[in-house]
Amino acid sequence: MTVESTAARKPRRSAGNKAGTTGTKRTTPRKGTDPDLVQLLTPEGKRVKNAEYDSYVDGITAEELRGLYRDMVLTRRFDAEATSLQRQGELGLWASLLGQEAAQIGSGRATREDDYVFPTYREHGVAWCRGVDPTNLLGMFRGVNNGGWDPNSNNFHLYTIVIGSQTLHATGYAMGVAKDGADSAVIAYFGDGASSQGDVAESFTFAAVYNAPVVFFCQNNQWAISEPTEKQTRVPLFQRAQGFGFPGVRVDGNDVLACLAVTKWALERARNGEGPTLVEAFTYRMGAHTTSDDPTRYRHDDERAAWEVKDPIARLRAYLEASNHADEGFFAELEAESEALGRRVREAVRAMPDPDHFAIFENVYADGHVLVDEERAQFAAYQASFADAEGGR
Repeated sequence: MTVESTAARKPRRSAGNKAGTTGTKRTTPRKGTDPDLVQLLTPEGKRVKNAEYDSYVDGITAEELRGLYRDMVLTRRFDAEATSLQRQGELGLWASLLGQEAAQIGSGRATREDDYVFPTYREHGVAWCRGVDPTNLLGMFRGVNNGGWDPNSNNFHLYTIVIGSQTLHATGYAMGVAKDGADSAVIAYFGDGASSQGDVAESFTFAAVYNAPVVFFCQNNQWAISEPTEKQTRVPLFQRAQGFGFPGVRVDGNDVLACLAVTKWALERARNGEGPTLVEAFTYRMGAHTTSDDPTRYRHDDERAAWEVKDPIARLRAYLEASNHADEGFFAELEAESEALGRRVREAVRAMPDPDHFAIFENVYADGHVLVDEERAQFAAYQASFADAEGGR
């Protein structure tokens, strides 16, 4: 498997995608000519000028560009390995970031070491940028720990499963940063689905009123599980910031340079005491919401195909090759490095202990409960049935 082949896979066409069925038909995604969309690299890998944001990336070196490419490739490789491990029964669940690498790497590399990051459960690329070992992300999804890393070691908070609540945590933390007089900023990640949560609206209100140094980074991947964005909002998501009194920007979420530039600008505003910013990274979730989801039940193949040509990794590679910033030797070495990462992740997960299947029944009630006892007994019988079936072969 090549490092770019994952995004090029075609999903099988389900019965719900055939003519005459009830599958959701989407309009074609916005093109790069959208005047609201900040874009510095076209889908073909052509550099385009932007008077407002060029200064944030004009000084970027060839080495740094290769670094961004490496970040995206290795993040995708790790993500693909985790998905495979879940299918093999090694993880209970996995939330893939496939297609969102540019949004995460661009914004993640825009942060400073003293900034603080509040992720959801899909920010594997941001975790990579913050120095969190990929294998540390997997314990929670295997069911053997509640996080896997010390948030204060990398200023990267534990993954948040409750939708939208991390924006409140980030806002409160940013208010504290401002009171401490620290020269740092906070960034909170959430998805388009979370933007419909009351927690997010509440965090916008507090951040605006208290001029908190926080960047709200929304990865709009078009689908809140099976709910398309147009069924959640009557206006583009970035425009919601206007109602709360702070700026919003829509950036091409498949353009790593644009995500880097816009996030740098937003974080700089926060550090300078200019308050919050909403960044909407307009991207696409190429895979399922999680490994428990089947997107072929509600998405059409033509929609995915339209986004495949905007692949963030292929886009930057085209630019690197056209600018003579990388040669075949670089890509070959990176391919070998990505395979080595995949092996390390497999070995690390398989070396983890098996989860305690009965831990879910502990601490539900302080003194126990008869119904919990009954459920525990039923579950124990269910587990024993597998051993009985294997013994009867």
